[in-house]
Amino acid sequence: MGSANKSSSTARQTRIAEMRRAEEARDRRNRILTIGIGVVVVVGLVVGGVVLVRSQSDDSDDTAAPDAKTSGKFVAGADGVQTWKGTLSRDHVTRKVTYPVEPPVGGDHNQVWMNCDGDVYTKPLNNENAVHSLEHGAVWVTYNDKAPKADVDALAAKVKKTPYSLMSPDDKQKEPIVLTAWGHQRTVTGASDPNVDAFFEKFVQGEQTPEPGAACTNGLSQ
Repeated sequence: MGSANKSSSTARQTRIAEMRRAEEARDRRNRILTIGIGVVVVVGLVVGGVVLVRSQSDDSDDTAAPDAKTSGKFVAGADGVQTWKGTLSRDHVTRKVTYPVEPPVGGDHNQVWMNCDGDVYTKPLNNENAVHSLEHGAVWVTYNDKAPKADVDALAAKVKKTPYSLMSPDDKQKEPIVLTAWGHQRTVTGASDPNVDAFFEKFVQGEQTPEPGAACTNGLSQ
């Protein structure tokens, strides 16, 4: 009897030992599987992060691209105002845009406008922000280094008291002083040129405005 009990006890201990070894083996396999899954997840996150960063970098690329949806040309009117005949895109973009004329009279632009509530800027503006101001019905006065200081000062005084207008230097333009509205543009001889008042009267929140009444404040400022 004693020998039978001893044999039974030994067999039970053997089975328990085998079960423990099997359990330990399963634990090892589970740990290996968990580690493997963790590595795959980490690698996936790293690769995904790299792709996302590259994608965002591409989206915010500073390389200027042409405004493919804008087409047409200027047609000169009897009053000396150049009017854009064709299509002016109004898409919001984050990239730089190559416009067909300088200063631009419309086209793809940044979603944030330049403040244009009689704002006078002393540094050149990003065209993409200023074009958005034109979309809101602003008149944009620009000048280069050939413009007499007296005229620049007088025009600045006019802009400061005119809502829906803004002013900035633009060394890329060919003429000393240029007035621009959405789809319209003209040069003037100076601040005393009667065409200045006529342009302001017609185009500040004029019929050409794509978004009449849109804000000229709470935008971008220098």
